[in-house]
Amino acid sequence: MSQVAYEVIHPDRNRSCVVFASPHSGRNYSFSFLSSTVLDDHAIRSSEDAFVDLLFNAAPEYGAPFLMAGVPRAYVDLNRACEELDPALIEGVRRQGHNPRVASGLGVIPRVVANGRGIYCGKISLEEAEKRIDSYWRPYHAMLQQLLGAAHQRHGQAVLVDCHSMPHEAMDGVALRGMKRPDVVIGDRFGAAASGDVVDRIEAAFTAAGFNVTRNTPFAGAYITQTYGRPSRGQHAVQIELDRSLYMNEALVRPNENFETVQKALQAVVAEIAQIGQGRVPLAAE
Repeated sequence: MSQVAYEVIHPDRNRSCVVFASPHSGRNYSFSFLSSTVLDDHAIRSSEDAFVDLLFNAAPEYGAPFLMAGVPRAYVDLNRACEELDPALIEGVRRQGHNPRVASGLGVIPRVVANGRGIYCGKISLEEAEKRIDSYWRPYHAMLQQLLGAAHQRHGQAVLVDCHSMPHEAMDGVALRGMKRPDVVIGDRFGAAASGDVVDRIEAAFTAAGFNVTRNTPFAGAYITQTYGRPSRGQHAVQIELDRSLYMNEALVRPNENFETVQKALQAVVAEIAQIGQGRVPLAAE
């Protein structure tokens, strides 16, 4: 799979301590990968955060860098630890304790896509798994840490906004009867990954743009939020999950008629969040 691990859009001037990232929106499926899967070209995209990179790509206009995955989630999941290897998929890997993500087929090299559909017929080699991790996972995380370190050095703090999308059905068991269904789930690991001030301001930005927001249920943040959220050190990480049905036809994996409206609303959200690093309101450490 000959392609880049990531793409970074840098602002003309780094005015913000915020780094935006999209680890699951990669959609470059190589011929060799597609020929190795039992799924068709459409089904393989079902776990992809399709078009999230296009929804948040205004970040550099407001002084914040934007890091985007160069490979699809079905090939290597950048929001997993590199040690989360699935013995049911990868030859020579021994089971080490119970990891619910790995057990469900969603390790760093996924075994399944949405609705538990298997990607492969049989196993792949450990050499192949390690090649994907070395070629794509490690460079992406090295760049992410570099961007956060540079933001912290310039501004004395860094905020990672990790951008994702969720199936509309994800909120079926969460939305209470009689209450408006959430459009956005903000995950901060129940306060462990970001200060309350940061999360409050991010939530306020979405709310002001007309989105209905909830926190941590059912998505509190996965590997990236857990790893990079260090609020006591002035490094905050917040995961954003956006309801896909707002802007795309989930069955067809295509933008719907509301795409540009949602994109414009998110541009206002991005502009407001980017202000966090511009010294208007100091952040409180927790």
